[in-house]
Amino acid sequence: MSMRVVLVDDQEMIRMGFKMVLNSRPEIDVVAEAGDGDEVLDVLAQHEADVVLMDVRMPRLNGIEATRLIARLPDPPKVLILTTFDLDDYAYEALRAGASGFLLKDAPLEELAAAIGHVHDGDAVVAPSTTKRLLERFTRPEPRDQEAAALVHEPVRDERIFEELTPREHEVLRQVARGLSNAEIASELVLSEGTVKVHVGRVLMKLGLRDRVQAVVLAYETGLVAPGGR
Repeated sequence: MSMRVVLVDDQEMIRMGFKMVLNSRPEIDVVAEAGDGDEVLDVLAQHEADVVLMDVRMPRLNGIEATRLIARLPDPPKVLILTTFDLDDYAYEALRAGASGFLLKDAPLEELAAAIGHVHDGDAVVAPSTTKRLLERFTRPEPRDQEAAALVHEPVRDERIFEELTPREHEVLRQVARGLSNAEIASELVLSEGTVKVHVGRVLMKLGLRDRVQAVVLAYETGLVAPGGR
């Protein structure tokens, strides 16, 4: 079965371009479009979707708030944020809102198609090094400006949620939050890559998280790790 995709962008020409290139892939089917975040819930009520490609900056309802609303749906589709800049001021908040990752709008078709596939399969599409760089810039005590501050209204979760983790799972989570891949964590902790994968899976299950991006965000939010630290 093909992956059902919904495009959300306020610029019609951009939606047309994405639709044309994505429908050229046999594994992808663009089933619907929305002109802004305010329309996307109505669209999703009418069309079953696996992945939503979401622009960040849109009129009426921005991509962050739209992502937050989608995440509250029963059995919601995955959300892949599309940004104009590699370190878009809103990308971090989009991840907090429930997005599975982000990608540049000018990414090559192969990269975009692969990202949709990864998100569809439940993985994060943000590379570990990019995740670390993004979080080190945006995980700060205060938002960068008033507009960003208006988007930050979810409380930081209590670090006691980590009490169910074993010492080894704590350590694996710290390494994930540093932006390390499973192979790098295996080398760092002298474990097999398969064992690391099992530990990461248990961490996600115990913390009720969807993917490693959410795990990284949670680790920074609760102070388990600090930007730039170990």
